[in-house]
Amino acid sequence: MGNSRRSFLKVAGITALGIGTKPVLDVFAASGGHGAEPKPEVSQNEEALTAKRWGMVIDTRKFHSAEDLDPIIEACHKIHNVPELTEPRHKVMWLWGDEYKHVFTHREHELINDRIKHLPFLVLCNHCEKPACVRACPTKATFKRDDGIVLMDFHRCIGCRFCMAACPYGSRSFNFRDPRPFIKEENKEFPTRMKGVVEKCNFCAERLAVGKMPACVEASNGAITVGDLDDSESEVRELLRTNYTIRRKPDLGAGPSVYYIV
Repeated sequence: MGNSRRSFLKVAGITALGIGTKPVLDVFAASGGHGAEPKPEVSQNEEALTAKRWGMVIDTRKFHSAEDLDPIIEACHKIHNVPELTEPRHKVMWLWGDEYKHVFTHREHELINDRIKHLPFLVLCNHCEKPACVRACPTKATFKRDDGIVLMDFHRCIGCRFCMAACPYGSRSFNFRDPRPFIKEENKEFPTRMKGVVEKCNFCAERLAVGKMPACVEASNGAITVGDLDDSESEVRELLRTNYTIRRKPDLGAGPSVYYIV
């Protein structure tokens, strides 16, 4: 298949899914030749929020119950057309809450204080510095951008789930069934997926591209902060300087970019 025909089919397929905005096309753009990798560079425009290395800090002190996480999860799932499936093994999750003993397995012990023990922790893709999922993907459907965000090209995903097996954080979901009938209110500006495709948090790359903060940040009332980990003057670096933070399974060497203030 020639480059021009391949490029046409890719754009036509995306358009059929209801993506009408250039920022989303830019986020999911891939180079056209056979076997070529998706473009790792970041699309630029005047409004775009940029960073050398994006990171997130979650202040767990501002959460007291699972209900506190609900608006954040709902905001993320709504704009990204995440289906609402009741069957546990079929659930698709970009953001979710879990207990300390499941999130920080390497730090669990019987004398952990009660606040931490019963606190719901917000969990998502860690956009690792050395993402195992990228190395495991045979089609380059999963790739890492120059700014540290790990993205997926849904059209390249063949459903092998190697990325899911490689991810040490369980941050990916597989569509065991067609998710579209289970989307309550479809966001026409973001692509829906299909049966047999893996998906995960994309750090709201499509929002950053048009100058907007991630949906979870806007819905968190100050509990979640994102910024440039390589900028010593950024807000995330100030939070890391002035607070004790932990990360999930840092001993594995993946270099997660999500930090938790405890």
